[in-house]
Amino acid sequence: MKYCRYLSTEKIIRYAIVEEREGALWAVDRMEPPVEDLCARLAAATEPNFPDDPVPLSSLKLLPPVAPSKIVCVGRNYRDHATEMGNDIPTEPLLFLKPPSSLLSPNGTVRMPALSSRIDYEGELAIVIAKRCHKLGPNEDAARYIRGYTIVNDVTARDIQKSDGQWTRGKGWDTFCPVGPIVSDEINPLHGASVTVTTRLNNQVMQQGSTADLIFPIDHLLRYISATMTLEPGDLIPTGTPAGVGPVATGDTVEVEVTGLGVLTNRFAIES
Repeated sequence: MKYCRYLSTEKIIRYAIVEEREGALWAVDRMEPPVEDLCARLAAATEPNFPDDPVPLSSLKLLPPVAPSKIVCVGRNYRDHATEMGNDIPTEPLLFLKPPSSLLSPNGTVRMPALSSRIDYEGELAIVIAKRCHKLGPNEDAARYIRGYTIVNDVTARDIQKSDGQWTRGKGWDTFCPVGPIVSDEINPLHGASVTVTTRLNNQVMQQGSTADLIFPIDHLLRYISATMTLEPGDLIPTGTPAGVGPVATGDTVEVEVTGLGVLTNRFAIES
C-alpha cells in the first residue's frame, strides 16, 4: 500500500491511498489516519465517511506523510560518503536526532539560516515504524515493525555541524527535514531488494547510491536503535546518504528520488 497525507480545502488533515497511473501518483481514496496522528484521527471521526474522487498528488497540498515522536538519523552509513567527508568507516551505527519541528512538506521551502555559510543536501531512504519496537530480538523479523518507507532530505548546516562538534544544531533547524511525498510498503530493501537513491541539484545528478551498499542494513539498524530507545508508531529513521553531498544556494531546487517512492522536491531560500 502507498499513502499520502495532505491538507484539504477545508483545512483538515487527511490521509489518502495512493496509486500510480500512467507514470504519475494519484490519491484514489481516503484512508483512516494512523494511530499516532491524533489531530487527523479526531477530524476523521467527525467527517462524513464517503470516498473522494481520484486526484493527482500534484493537485494536493501535501504534508509530511509522517507524524513522528522522533526522527532517528544514521550518519556515515555509506562507505563512499564517510570517505568523502574525511572520516573513518564507522564500526557501529552513528546516531543523531532531528526534532519533529524540522519536518517540511514536499514542495516546501527550506529556510537557510543566515548564521550558516554552508547548507548541504543529503538525500536518503527512510524507514517508517509500524508499531512499538523495544529491544528487537536477534531472531525477530524486523519487517513486523516497518510500516513502509519514504524519502528524506537530511539538510545540514555543515559549518555549524563542524564547529559545534555534535550535530543537533547543524541538523535540527526548522525545515531541515523535508520528507515525502508518500509512504509505501511496496518496496522491500529489508530483504535484499535494493533501491536507488538519486539526488539532483537544479536538474543535475549529484548523488546516486544503492541501499545494497549500506554499511549497516535495515534490520541491524532497528536492533541497534531499539536496544537504546523505544521506537513508536510513525517514528522516522533516515538510513544515511551516499557520496556526492554538496552545498546549496538561495533559489536552488533539490530533488531526491528513490525507486518506487517518487520524487521529493524542495526549494531553498535565505531565512527572512
